[in-house]
Amino acid sequence: MAALHRPRVNFQGEVWVAALKKCFLMRSTLFTYFFFLGCLGGFMPHAFAQRENPDSVLNANMTALTKPDNIYFDAIKAKMQNDPVHAKALFEQFVALKPDVSAGYYELAKLYYNEKKNDKAEANIKKAITLEPQNKWYKEQHATILAENGNYLEAAGIIAGLCKTEASDEEYPKMAAEYYERAQKYDEAVKYLDLALQRFGDDEDVQMHKMQLYLEMNNADKAADVIKQLLAADPRNGKYYKLLGELYDNNKMQQKAAEVYEKALKILPDDPHVQVGLAEHYLKAGDTVAYNNTVKRAMFNPEFEASAQMEIMAAYIQTFANDSILRAEGLPLIRQLAVLHPADAQVLSVFGEFLDWNNKRDSAVMAYKRSLQAKPSDFNIWRRLLDDYTDKKSADSLIKYSDKAMRLFPNQAVINYYSAIGNYNKQDYPKAIKAINRAIDMQPESDKAVLAEMYAMLADVYHTTKQDDLSDKAFEKAISLDPANSGTLNNYSYYLSERGKKLDEAEKYSKRSMELRPNEATFLDTYGWILYKKGDYEKARNYVQKAVDLAGANADATLYDHLGDIYFRLNDKVKAVEFWKKSKEKGGDDPQLDKKISEGKLYE
Repeated sequence: MAALHRPRVNFQGEVWVAALKKCFLMRSTLFTYFFFLGCLGGFMPHAFAQRENPDSVLNANMTALTKPDNIYFDAIKAKMQNDPVHAKALFEQFVALKPDVSAGYYELAKLYYNEKKNDKAEANIKKAITLEPQNKWYKEQHATILAENGNYLEAAGIIAGLCKTEASDEEYPKMAAEYYERAQKYDEAVKYLDLALQRFGDDEDVQMHKMQLYLEMNNADKAADVIKQLLAADPRNGKYYKLLGELYDNNKMQQKAAEVYEKALKILPDDPHVQVGLAEHYLKAGDTVAYNNTVKRAMFNPEFEASAQMEIMAAYIQTFANDSILRAEGLPLIRQLAVLHPADAQVLSVFGEFLDWNNKRDSAVMAYKRSLQAKPSDFNIWRRLLDDYTDKKSADSLIKYSDKAMRLFPNQAVINYYSAIGNYNKQDYPKAIKAINRAIDMQPESDKAVLAEMYAMLADVYHTTKQDDLSDKAFEKAISLDPANSGTLNNYSYYLSERGKKLDEAEKYSKRSMELRPNEATFLDTYGWILYKKGDYEKARNYVQKAVDLAGANADATLYDHLGDIYFRLNDKVKAVEFWKKSKEKGGDDPQLDKKISEGKLYE
C-alpha cells in the first residue's frame, strides 16, 4: 500500500530558527558557533537537545566534539547525492557515537523505509520518538511506516493525536480519515472529514470523499445528503445533478433519479453533464431510443470540448459494440465529430477505429494519417495504421510507414516486427529475418507472449527459406515461451509433417493445439495429415473429412487436396480425383495437382 505523502513547508528554515533560540538560551558563544555550524550542515534542532551542558562542551576535546558532527554532515551529503548505501553506513556510525541524538535515527528510519525494510525503519523511528516524543515529523513518519505494514488503525491513532496537537494543519484530519478508511473504520473516517470541514471550510474533495465513505457503509441516503449540500451551495452545477442522479440509479431508486433530472432540466436544460446523466438514466431503464436521442445531443453539445465529446462517444461505442446496426448508425456521428474537430488527433484516431470496425479500411488509413499529422508522436496511432497494412498487397506501404515510425521510435521492438511482416509479405526474406531479429533483441523477455510471437514468425521465415534446423529452433523457443499458443503449435506440427520429420513430436504438438482450440478445421486437418504421413490413412480420413465438414463453404483448396491424397491411398481413385478437382476449383496451387487429376495418380 502506498504511503500518504503531502507537501511541506521549508523544514530547514524551522530548524535554523529553533536552533538559534536554543543557543541563545544556553548563553555560550562557543557552543552557539558550533551548534550553528551543525544546523548549516543539515542538523535538526532536536539533534542537540540532549547534548552536554555548555560548560562540559567548552572543556571537551575539539576533535571529540567535531567527529560525530562531520560524520552526520557527510551522511547528509551522501543522501543528497543519492547514495543511500553510504548515507546509511554513516548514519549508523553517527548513532553509535551519539545514541542520545534523535536525528540520526530519524534519517535511518527514512532510508530503511525507502528500501522497504520496514521492521528496521520502525525500530529506528521508535528510538527517535523515545528521545523526542513531541516531534510531529517523527510521529508522521511512524504512521507512514505502520500504514506500509498494513497497521492502518495504529497509524490512524497517531495522526488523530496530531490533529489535536497541530490544530492548524489541514492535512492531518484528511490523513486520519484515509487511515481509518483503510482500517474499515468508516464512522471514524467520517468524523475526521467533518473535522476538516469544520476547521478549514467547505472543500469539494473532502465532501466527495465523505460521500464515498457513506456508500462504503451502504448508506445511500446520507451519501445523497452530501451531494444535496453541494447543490445547495452551487445550485447551477450540472455535475452535482448528474452525480445525485447516478447515485439514485445505482441504488435502485429510479424514481428519485427521474425527479432529479426533471428538476435539473428545468434549471439547466442545455447543461451537457445533465444531458449525459439523463442519457445514462434512460439506458439503465432500458429505454434505448431515449438514450440514443439524449446521448447524441450531449455528444455535440458545444459546451463540451473535443476530449469530453470523445468520452461520450467511447461510452456509446462500448454500449453497442456488438450491435452491427447501431455501430453503422454511429459512423456518421463520429464523422460529424471529425468534421467539427478536423485537427484533433484523438477524434481522428477514434474515427479511424470506427471505420475499421465497419470494414472501411482505406478510409480508416486516411483518418490515421490525418491524426498523425496532428500528433506524430502518438505511438498507438502508428500501431493502428501499421495494423491496417499487414495484408500482402500492402507490403510496400507497411515497409514505408514502419520505416517512418522507426525514426520516431527507434527502440520499439514492435515497429521492427511490422517491418519484418512487410518484408516477409514482399518475399524479401533476408530483410525480414534481419528485422525480426532486431525486434527480438529489443523485446523485453518479461513479455513472453509477444516475444513468442516474434520467434514464431522467425520460424515461419526460416521454414519458407528451407532453413529447417533454424526454423525448428525458433519454433521450440516460441513454444517454451508460450506453450499455450495454439497457432504456433499447429504451424510447427504441420511443417514437420510436410517434411516427414519428427512425426511423433508433431503429433504431440498437434494434439495440444486441438485441446486448446477444439473443432478448429485447420488444426484437425494438420492432425489428419500427420496421421497420413504415419500411414494411418483411415484415421487420417476421419480427421480431414471432419475439417472439411466444419469449414463448410470456407473449406480451402488444401483440405480437398489432402482428402484426395488420402482416398488415393485407400484405393478409391474415383473419390481421390473428385476431391483433387474440388481443390483445383478452390484455387489449389499444388504444382502436381493437374497431373494428379489428368492421370488419376498420386504425385508427392
